[in-house]
Amino acid sequence: MAALDQRLVRRTRSVRPLLALDTALGLVTIGLVLAQATLLARIVAGAFAGTPASDLRRDGVLLALAFAGRGALAWGMEVAGRRAAASVLSELRLALVARRLETQPTAADGTQSGEIAAAAVQGVEALEAYFARYLPQVVLASIVPFVVVAWVATIDLESALVMALTLPLVPVFMWLIGRATEQRTRERWHALRLLSTDFLDVVRGLPTLRSFNRGAAQGARIAEVSERHRRATMGTLRLTFLSGTVLELAATVGVALVAVTVGVRLAEGGLGLEAGLTVLVLAPELYLPLRRLGAEYHASADGLAVADRMLALLDAPTAARAGGSRPVPSPAVAPVRFERVAFSYPARPGLVLDGLDLELAPGETVALVGESGAGKSTVGALLLGFLEPTAGRVTVGGVDLAECRVEDWRALVAWVPQHPALVRGSVAENIRLGRPASDRAVRAAAALAGADGFVGELPHGYGTLVGDGGRPLSPGERRRIGLARAFLGDPSLVVLDEPTADLDPASVEHVSRAVERLGAGRTVLLIAHRREVVAHADRVVRLEAGAAVAVPARWAA
Repeated sequence: MAALDQRLVRRTRSVRPLLALDTALGLVTIGLVLAQATLLARIVAGAFAGTPASDLRRDGVLLALAFAGRGALAWGMEVAGRRAAASVLSELRLALVARRLETQPTAADGTQSGEIAAAAVQGVEALEAYFARYLPQVVLASIVPFVVVAWVATIDLESALVMALTLPLVPVFMWLIGRATEQRTRERWHALRLLSTDFLDVVRGLPTLRSFNRGAAQGARIAEVSERHRRATMGTLRLTFLSGTVLELAATVGVALVAVTVGVRLAEGGLGLEAGLTVLVLAPELYLPLRRLGAEYHASADGLAVADRMLALLDAPTAARAGGSRPVPSPAVAPVRFERVAFSYPARPGLVLDGLDLELAPGETVALVGESGAGKSTVGALLLGFLEPTAGRVTVGGVDLAECRVEDWRALVAWVPQHPALVRGSVAENIRLGRPASDRAVRAAAALAGADGFVGELPHGYGTLVGDGGRPLSPGERRRIGLARAFLGDPSLVVLDEPTADLDPASVEHVSRAVERLGAGRTVLLIAHRREVVAHADRVVRLEAGAAVAVPARWAA
């Protein structure tokens, strides 16, 4: 990624007034720097010439005001830059999450949630220095050196020529070091991504690992990935310190050359004291914007390393159905058909579904069974519009769902996943999940889902806090919360994905009865493998080699 990437710059449109203010304050600051140098040289030269202190008082007051103004402007630049960065970072996070939810709700491209979390948290946070300080510093570094050289040229042309000849040393070193820094920071981001992904996988799989007594074995893997991240981080830090030394050396050499030529000419009488002092004070200011630009580049290098991947995720093609404008028929009166549907995941070779023909008649409960990885959940995702068929089509009453409004279709469908997500909130809020409903309706839905019993035993009933940081619920209790959401929406079509997977016998019984009540009078696609749930289906279909195969009724007996 280029240090000044246009894709990132376009993300600053909403805060460009703040960034413009930040840059304007920087330009005013350089004006105060020129005034400081001129006034300081005039005061010192006047003192050496024996000028009375009363005659220098005015210049002294102006110099003090210049110092104070420079400090105030530096504070203003920091505040404006940080506010602009905070706004851009918030927009980036929202855009990344919204884009993934809208276009890749099932992560069909194979991107793992650990990587998304790392990009949205550490990756986006690392871009603060880029937006807050690096972008304004690019403008300053492009203007300030020329202003200083032009000002010095009005005072002493020979010193201005020396400055102009030594100035390119710093950008050359910055370019050479920047190329090495980019590679190192990419390696560090890759190591961080592996660490985040592996750690999240281990945390998610802790119950299984403990069941098979494999928890200690994963510690070695985490230690290995952590060590790789440590080595990459230390390598990046070493390069950062080295680059800082090199840039300081280049700037010091430039200042030294200017100082030597000015000193020799002062000693020979070819240059006045006031002019020589002004040049000497301004010489460090000539290289300061470039040195700061190098430092800010290193501070934002981590963010630039992850920005490529983050922008690729934002610009990734959609896997979800875009939808059209036609009204959608209700599955309560129209059959749903999969017509020669094929599908393949970009991250996996081969077809998951290959010429699938399947019909869901109105009011029918169809159980879809098959081996793990046969494509059962893929069928559900296609039905919900989370995925687009590679070939074939999904229709309702003969109307292709690709031509219908996705929002209208999903309003008719309820989805109960294998692991219903709980947000931080009360039980009632988790059942509503953004849907306006009265407390009475929430309690009725919970009763139909068989959740009212355990909810009544919670410390605060329906007001008990669950989800992140709240009271933990068992898998069976979470499953019944998901079923209560489906009851509350009163859908025409229900997609149930492994509703009794990983549950104890008592929970299986509760959930099975709730599934039977939910399917009454509704079209249901039941993705399952347990016979006690499949027994309530009107028809059982097995997925084999990506196609549907009818199963005899005795299979569920």
